[in-house]
Amino acid sequence: MRIKQSLCLPIYHPEGMGLDEMLGLCAEIGFAAVEIWSRDETFGELADAARRHGLTIASMCGHQFPLEDGLNKRANHDRIEQELRESIDLAVRHGIPGLICFSGNRQPHQSEVEAIEATADGLRRVAPYAEQKGVNLNMELLNSKIDHAGYQCDHTAWGLAVCEKVGSPRVKLLYDIYHMQIMEGDLIRTIRENIGRIGHFHTAGNPGRRDMDDTQELNYAGICRAIAETGYDLYVGHEFNPKGDPIEALRRAYDICNQG
Repeated sequence: MRIKQSLCLPIYHPEGMGLDEMLGLCAEIGFAAVEIWSRDETFGELADAARRHGLTIASMCGHQFPLEDGLNKRANHDRIEQELRESIDLAVRHGIPGLICFSGNRQPHQSEVEAIEATADGLRRVAPYAEQKGVNLNMELLNSKIDHAGYQCDHTAWGLAVCEKVGSPRVKLLYDIYHMQIMEGDLIRTIRENIGRIGHFHTAGNPGRRDMDDTQELNYAGICRAIAETGYDLYVGHEFNPKGDPIEALRRAYDICNQG
């Protein structure tokens, strides 16, 4: 199965280029979808523009930022439950398969086991509604070494432990390839062994979170070929900061990741 690729809209909109022109170019390249992170007053405009060019919405954030203040704090559960239910309804209306969720940062005097239990309890409150509506809750894996100091869901095993505690087919991981290269490596083996628990991917070159060029260490053609071989049928979303022209950077990234 050929990889379906998406792009994170906030990153790649070139200065001075209209939204419709940009999305038209992305559709011509071959992109299947975009990601719209927020559900603020611009959401409807962005979603309508994507549809005009035959692009679906692959993903959006399910609850409010900051990501440091997340599901591992029980005091947040009422708020996050309400926000996730509202986001699920929005996802259904717009055909969005997955919502991004965040563990939050490690809390003083809370053990790893207690944090896993708290995060799972928060997701368990919403999982039946996600199952009913057919929307995935994808908890994002982020590195705590370079970009997100203190973030708790910083290893695949931690995220998988939460998924197992919840026990829902709709609670999955957003496997960020860049972040997990920094924290773990051994990406292809991990992806193959856990593809059933992965609801979305993000990309970026390491080091630097830049383009997929020969200054960075990740073999994205090989990684995406391995993803395609698993039969994964959701999206691989580009989230790197381009060094130069965003459209040309996306064109190169698309060609590298166009595996299947």
